[in-house]
Parts: sequence; C-alpha cells; structure tokens
Amino acid sequence: MALPVYATPLEKLWHYTYLGICALIFLFLIAPVIIVIPLSFNAEPYFTFTEKMMTLDPSGYSLRWYDSLITFGMQNPDAPRDAAFWWDFWQNATWVQVTKHSVIIGVFATLISAGLGTIAALGLTRPEMPWRKPIMAVLISPMIVPIIISATGMFFFYSMKWMPMLTEDGIGFGRLAGTYAGIILAHAALGIPFVIITVTATLSGFDQSLVRAAASLGANPRTAFFRVQMPLIMPGVVSGGLFAFTTSFDEVVAVLFIAANDQQTIPRQMWNGIREQISPAILAVATLLVIISVALLTVVELLRRRSERLRGMSPT
Repeated sequence: MALPVYATPLEKLWHYTYLGICALIFLFLIAPVIIVIPLSFNAEPYFTFTEKMMTLDPSGYSLRWYDSLITFGMQNPDAPRDAAFWWDFWQNATWVQVTKHSVIIGVFATLISAGLGTIAALGLTRPEMPWRKPIMAVLISPMIVPIIISATGMFFFYSMKWMPMLTEDGIGFGRLAGTYAGIILAHAALGIPFVIITVTATLSGFDQSLVRAAASLGANPRTAFFRVQMPLIMPGVVSGGLFAFTTSFDEVVAVLFIAANDQQTIPRQMWNGIREQISPAILAVATLLVIISVALLTVVELLRRRSERLRGMSPT
C-alpha cells in the first residue's frame, strides 16, 4: 500500500524499514528453494556453483542430469530415441516407476482424505455438535505431532494382523505394513487435517439460510446438500484435496517405515539417492517438484478467489 502524501518522515522511515524486513524474510524463505534450480543445470557432478557457472559460461551449464532422469534404470539407455526407446523409458526407467507409484498413492490418498475430511468438517461446523473443540484437536493432531512419532505408531499398528484380506488359503487376516493400502491409508491420515481446516474455513462463510430455503422449496437434505451446499464449498474441498495430495507426494518418513523395498516413491528414491550415490540428478528432481508445487499453489489461489466470488466477496 502506498504511503499517503501527508506521511511524516518517521512514518516514511518505518514504511521502508518494514518493506526491507519483509523482503529479507521472503529472501530467507525462498533462497534455499531458488538456489536448487540453477544447480540442477550444472555441467559438473558437484553441488556447488563452478567457476564457469559464476561467469555465466554456457559450457558450465548442461541438461545432463535431466537426461539421466530419463535413462536411469532403462534396459537400453543408449538406444536411438525412437518409439522403442520411449517404451523402454515408460516401462523400466526408475524415475518413471516411482512417479507412477507417487501419483497412484497420492490420488487414492487424496480421495480418502477429501471424503472423510469433508464429512468431518460438515459435522464440526454444526452448532449442535458436542465436544467440537476436543474432536477438532484430535482430528488435526497429525499436523501437530512430529511425523516420526506418527510414522512409528503407524508402523506398529499396521504390523498387526487385523486387516481382512484375500490370501492363498482364502480370506484371512494380514498386515497393512508393506502394502500399498497401508501407504495410502497412512498418507490419507496425514492429509485429512488439511481438508478439515480448509473446508471448515469455507463453511464458516456459508449462508445456512440457503439450505433452509431449499428445504422450504421441497428439497430433502440429500438434494439440498448436493445441489446447494456442495457446489459452494467445492473450492474449499478441492483446495484441501490439493494440500492432501501435496502432503502425500512429498511424504518420505511414513514411507520409510511402512513401505516394502519395492514400493518406492519419489521422495524415497531421492532419499536413497542421497544415501547411496550423491548425484546432482537429485537437484533436477527437486526442481521439477518445485515447479509442480508452484503450479498446485497457483490452482489453490485461483480456487480461493473463485470461492470468494461465489460468496459475494471481492478477492484480496
């Protein structure tokens, strides 16, 4: 906001000091992310800026680490890049396989989180709901409790033989640990708090008289919800779902505890790469994840503004 023309010298000094402090805080937060992007184009296998990079010499920059993401794990990485090469890439490339796992797990975890989180938010926003604050505290506890504690608890809980499943001898009881179902449920538990918070915030501005008006016109509760309430809170549901998907896509601790050796996701593969063989290819993956995160945040902001327009508010 611009300073008024009648601002005193002291007010002007504080205004520019405040802007400087905000700029420093922004730089402190964004610098570790921004510095990864140019390093991913390093022509040398180092995690530091080389002399050629500092002097902006074109020979100091390369796409070799992005190319290694394509060929790593392929059966014929040096083959001509024809249809057979790309089929080999789709079927065998390590980063493609872990991306498939991350997307599948993230999508199913998001669907579960969005469904259960929306139901919980609808109940918690009803004035007749007893013990709303304690229940809310319990439901959002995965955001507060350190992830290492949650992952440890999930590991011991999912290692118990209580889950009905199909075995060679028929229907029996098995463990969720080491299964994709276990990973999906673990990620869903971590994503539900984000859905609850966003949907609750959306419902706080919802005009309940619209539901009563629908009921007065003969709509039953189910019709009123799906035809009146759900379309208006949908931006909040989608925003919460995107946060849940991002949480699942970036989660590594729970995967380390619950997943089997062959159930690799992108964060776990990055963790393995840092432990076993430090390569700037990790920086290339990090750059791509930053781009995806920025795209998701952009979608969330657009949905927030749409939600405000639907409620008759002007986006700020």
